[in-house]
Amino acid sequence: MRYIKHLLTIVLTTTLLGCGAYSLSGTNIDASVKTYQVNYFQNNAELIEPGLDRDFTLALQDLIQNQTNLELVTSNGDLVYEGEITEYRISPTTATANNTAAQNRLTIGVLVRFYNKQNEEDDFEKTYSFFYDYQGSSQLSGSIKATAFEEIFQRITQDVFNDSLAKW
Repeated sequence: MRYIKHLLTIVLTTTLLGCGAYSLSGTNIDASVKTYQVNYFQNNAELIEPGLDRDFTLALQDLIQNQTNLELVTSNGDLVYEGEITEYRISPTTATANNTAAQNRLTIGVLVRFYNKQNEEDDFEKTYSFFYDYQGSSQLSGSIKATAFEEIFQRITQDVFNDSLAKW
């Protein structure tokens, strides 16, 4: 029985130590990193949607806040996210027999620059883009627009999070 306890202790210790420094949220954040900063994402797309820049900035802040223990700061963050919205486009994806759009696609693209002041090897600049399809007979307003923004922001911010903190 004593032999089994020792063997079990060794196996558990080896398993736990072999997993590395990962958290339950899937992040791989160095212990020296305590704060993050999300600078305002300017809307530089050709087609400007009022409030899109503010909504995206808040969505990225909220995602990081909800999935890490990092503190949000307005300056001198250990991690810094910045960039701009580079694309906001509505285009038809399918047509009807009457040459009208049966379905439209909203595409949003965001250029993100990420800086890790504790480990500059993690820095990157990358463009993220995602889309939302909706009925061609519908206007992009109200609940359709809110749903589109939520789905697109959720996908883009999660991709940014994975590239900067989960390193998948």
